[in-house]
Amino acid sequence: MSNRRFTALKEALSHRPETSKEFPSKVSEYFGINVFNDRAMREYLPDDVYRSITENIEKSEKIDKKIADQVASAMRAWSISKGATHYTHWFLPLNGATAEKHDAFFSPSTDNRSVEQFNGNNLVQQEPDASSLPSGGLRNTFEARGYSAWDPSSPAFIMDKTLCIPTIFVAYTGEALDFKTPLLKTLSLIDKEATEVCQLFDRSITRVIATLGWEQEYFLVDEALYSARPDLTMTGRTLLGHAPAKGQQLEDHYFGAIAPRAMEFMKEFEYEAWKLGIPVKTRHNEVAPNQFELAPVYEEANIAIDHNQLVMVVMEKVARKHKFRILFHEKPFAGVNGSGKHNNWSLATNTGKNLLSPGHTPKTNLLFLTFFVNFIKAVHTHADLLRAVIASAGNDHRLGANEAPPAIISVFIGSQLTKVLDEIEKKVKDRKMTPEEKTELKLNIGKIPQIILDNTDRNRTSPMAFTGNKFEFRAVGSAANCGPAMIALNAIVANQLKEFRGELEKAMEKGEEKDEAIFKLLRTYIKQSKSILFEGNGYSDEWVKEAQKRGLSNLKNTPEALEAYVSEKTKKLFIENNIFSEKELEARWEIRHENYAKVIQIESRVLGDLAGNHIIPTAIRYQKLLVDNVKGLKEILSEEQFKQQAELQIYIIGKISEHISAIRKDVKDMIEKRKEANAIEEAHGRSVFYCNQVKPFFDDIRYHVDKVEILVDDEMWTLPKYREMLFIK
Repeated sequence: MSNRRFTALKEALSHRPETSKEFPSKVSEYFGINVFNDRAMREYLPDDVYRSITENIEKSEKIDKKIADQVASAMRAWSISKGATHYTHWFLPLNGATAEKHDAFFSPSTDNRSVEQFNGNNLVQQEPDASSLPSGGLRNTFEARGYSAWDPSSPAFIMDKTLCIPTIFVAYTGEALDFKTPLLKTLSLIDKEATEVCQLFDRSITRVIATLGWEQEYFLVDEALYSARPDLTMTGRTLLGHAPAKGQQLEDHYFGAIAPRAMEFMKEFEYEAWKLGIPVKTRHNEVAPNQFELAPVYEEANIAIDHNQLVMVVMEKVARKHKFRILFHEKPFAGVNGSGKHNNWSLATNTGKNLLSPGHTPKTNLLFLTFFVNFIKAVHTHADLLRAVIASAGNDHRLGANEAPPAIISVFIGSQLTKVLDEIEKKVKDRKMTPEEKTELKLNIGKIPQIILDNTDRNRTSPMAFTGNKFEFRAVGSAANCGPAMIALNAIVANQLKEFRGELEKAMEKGEEKDEAIFKLLRTYIKQSKSILFEGNGYSDEWVKEAQKRGLSNLKNTPEALEAYVSEKTKKLFIENNIFSEKELEARWEIRHENYAKVIQIESRVLGDLAGNHIIPTAIRYQKLLVDNVKGLKEILSEEQFKQQAELQIYIIGKISEHISAIRKDVKDMIEKRKEANAIEEAHGRSVFYCNQVKPFFDDIRYHVDKVEILVDDEMWTLPKYREMLFIK
């Protein structure tokens, strides 16, 4: 038992927590201690500067240079008091990860001494260059500068003795090279448009904030086993592997007792997250073995997205301390559930109201219904864009796989709210409504709170489900940055609210009473959007047929889905609302196509390497053992005995030969197709070719490899198996 698999297994079995590490039990005493939050600003800033900066942040106003210098001085003093030696502009580039370039506070002085320096210029703007990050043609590596600029609305924090300052990242021309820049634009847009609609109902509402509560699913794998699987280390998923006899079919992992080793990881991770002010609240076992989920309390969307990206970084670091590796890939193991990142989106007002939560009166419920129906209308209008923003090579494996929402975008609202919308559609007429009709309708919508109390269940097969006071965008992939999904949702809803207000104003100019005009508009939107509403099983074949009848798109792969990024409808949405220029949109479209092609290219190369350097040599060695055994039997047995006793060996030799031959042919053909793909210069054409011509080989190669796995002697197999990776505790 000297091969790498058994060495890794032996090491994995030794990874047991010796003692349970204790952390302070009163979270409130250390929550946010590594964040330059409101409490730190009050302590380190003069009162007038504190008031000025908080007002600037609340109103999204430009910060004066003098104020920036004072904030920088306070940040430096605060962070150095906590042991920080460096600072960095922390941003979210278009590769989906986080980026940072560290500079020391230390600066030499003329008298051979040193001082700690960090001023307003260092805080507000830097030129990290970062020219090798994806730009989609927005900048040239050899000439274009890249600038990072402070985002005061997301607080700075300390990690690894470095002051991290959340920033945007833009090109020399001002074009966005990140997710945060367009996100901030959409947050400002939804604030403006939603507030103006709210003012029709309640003049005290002067600000609307988009909120996000994400749920992060992930797998834990022992570090030694991870390192012994080249496919996991290179691609984040297993390209090969026969399903174990026991997977998730007994449903014994979901919500089960958390294994001690996993619990030790979770406790330390939560401790580090709480120090960074991340309001992690929930942890539990997920459906698949060694799969888990965590979720925080919802936050303002910009901060929530920063926190999610930070969480993934912290989880990676803590996992390594516990001899684990985190798998954020949407489908790391075939045959068991993959992982998502459910985005729970809502709108909150400065008065403390959730605009997607019913009230206690017809007036407040009409406000709720206005936002509720406009949201549905926005999704109906831009369903293809929502499919595009969650498209990735990893998510393609998960969507519609009886564990996640299908690739068909639909909205689930529950049977009771469906009845409410049906009633509005039925009772509101094109003619002027009678006082009795208005009264009856208002009385009925006044009953919504009681209905909702019994209607907060969710449809797990729906990509967009209403869950009582929020919409849950369940189709977002676990490895994804939440930014694209939130940019799209904010933009489409804001644009729809703007259209609603424009149509309402026209109706009122014609003499229609406001409430009646609102009801009529809502009725129109309900009729126009009915095809997007679906209450049934999104996994069923019947729904695929029904969706086609309704005219809903079923975009099954990423290259196909990404076309919505550059459709005329999408361009109109983003350009007219000053979120993206046409060039910025096309850059994102190109980057996503490039990324897809590169992911499939890497997987193809790794698969070919595994087949040639692991699978086939192992199969041939075992086959030789069988051949030698057959030769020996033939020498010592009679012909009749030989036929009886060598039958199994001969059968296995033949089957191994068949599978080896098929693997060799498929790998050879796949490599030839990959060469053709690499010769295509245009990103879109290359990704389509990789999708349609290279990727189809993966399943066939895997089929034959997995068959070989169950034929070959267990002690000779070099790669850790599913039963080992999924069940090491």
